[in-house]
Amino acid sequence: MEELLISSDSHVMEPHDLWEKALAPKFGDAAPKFKKLEVGESFQHHPGGNDPHARVKEMAQDGVSAEVLYPTLGLSLYQLDDAKLQEACFQTYNDWLIDYCSVANDRLVGVGLIPAYDIDVAVKELERCKNAGLQGAEIWEVPHPDLPFYSDHYTRLWDALSELEMPLSLHILTGHGYVKTRGLGGRGVENYRGSVNIKTYDAMNAVFDFVFYGIFERYPKLKLVMVEHEIGFWPWLFQQWDYYYNRFKKSNPLPITMNPSDYCKRQLFATFFNDHVGAQTLAFWSDNNCMWSNDFPHENSTWPNSRKVIERDLGHLPAATRAKLVRETVVDLYGLKVPEPLAA
Repeated sequence: MEELLISSDSHVMEPHDLWEKALAPKFGDAAPKFKKLEVGESFQHHPGGNDPHARVKEMAQDGVSAEVLYPTLGLSLYQLDDAKLQEACFQTYNDWLIDYCSVANDRLVGVGLIPAYDIDVAVKELERCKNAGLQGAEIWEVPHPDLPFYSDHYTRLWDALSELEMPLSLHILTGHGYVKTRGLGGRGVENYRGSVNIKTYDAMNAVFDFVFYGIFERYPKLKLVMVEHEIGFWPWLFQQWDYYYNRFKKSNPLPITMNPSDYCKRQLFATFFNDHVGAQTLAFWSDNNCMWSNDFPHENSTWPNSRKVIERDLGHLPAATRAKLVRETVVDLYGLKVPEPLAA
């Protein structure tokens, strides 16, 4: 399989003291602090996580020509309750990411972190990221309890995202969900509940709000990307949503005019990287909405065997379908120029 690959969900590894150095003068001990990780430790499994020059070489080893980039340490900052601190943290990260991506803007596709407590600040940061060359935006997947997605609070942000044609990402483990109260890496049975059941529950609830409360109806140009949840469960969910919508829409009308699955086919995208089941369900959804990823440089990444995993999971599919999954959909979504293949 010599096809060109583009990962829809990869990660950077921010310097552990990025926020402490930048924000301690203003915020003191409240500035986020993280343990320094050596290469090969925890999420820092490859030098390319924080060295873009090394990353391009590592991408070539995996046969990947471009990657959409999300944070690692920065994901936890969506849990912050201090709005001003979060805004400063995200601006600091975005500045660092802009510089990181500048090494190879045709291959390193940056997604900016957008704070959502104050929508005036959110829109301003979104516009700054767009003007600086970042090509997507991320907000919390589990909003603050006082700021549900279906509230009017986000109206100007949905407008701005639609106008700027910036895809909106919701990544696992962001915001005020179970990870804030339980943390990560715990022991015992309940850790497995979080890793599978609760993470999937958070994703379903987020998309439910966009569909059933009419956000997609009112903002047809808004594109939503659900990141790192895999794809196998989505078609079953759409089936059930459609069934109950059509069963009760006359007695319990909703602010939507189409089947829930129609909005999802039009506006929802999902990433996957190790989902054999998901690859068998495309006939029940659409091969236009799913995007392969490698989750590099994290320890469960498919690197450097991404082509083998793709052959295992997608090898049974027609070449045209596989092309959509491994490059064409992500190219269309972010308006990318297809880069030349990287030589190993």
